[in-house]
Amino acid sequence: MASAPSVEPIDEEVTFSDEGIDARALITRTDRRGIITFASKAYRNMTKYSKEELIGKPHSIVRHPDMPEAAFKEMWNTILSGRRWVGIVKNLRKDGKYYWVIVKIDPIDKNGNVIEEEPEKIEGFLAIRREPSKEDIKKAEEYYKVIRKAELVEKRKRGVIKKWEEKILNKL
Repeated sequence: MASAPSVEPIDEEVTFSDEGIDARALITRTDRRGIITFASKAYRNMTKYSKEELIGKPHSIVRHPDMPEAAFKEMWNTILSGRRWVGIVKNLRKDGKYYWVIVKIDPIDKNGNVIEEEPEKIEGFLAIRREPSKEDIKKAEEYYKVIRKAELVEKRKRGVIKKWEEKILNKL
């Protein structure tokens, strides 16, 4: 279940080139529960969070409320089964702006080595992000809007929608 955004989103996109990180990847490592254990300088620059603000926090600190919960459910099912997950994600920065990434998340063992199809050996995850194409962003945005709207309409029907989710639904 999604929690309220860590900051108030504003509708302003930031690109990798805006931050001067064109060719660099944004890298994080988490433990098995998604708690951040490492965040590269490029990642920190893009998110506007300091190392101290990120380490020990759940990776959902950058989850944008426009993202469907179903996307993260599918991601967790995939990586916990020991397989790589690849997807396009809209993230929320500390300043409320957003950015898009194409992310590859691999399960890692206790030594930090990428492993495949060995869920019993998973100690954490390595995520490497790059900037997706404008075309890929457009497709993802259209697809995610439909899914997110359906999720929120269903929550409203069941009477479990939160106030911050109502704002998102009204925007969609």
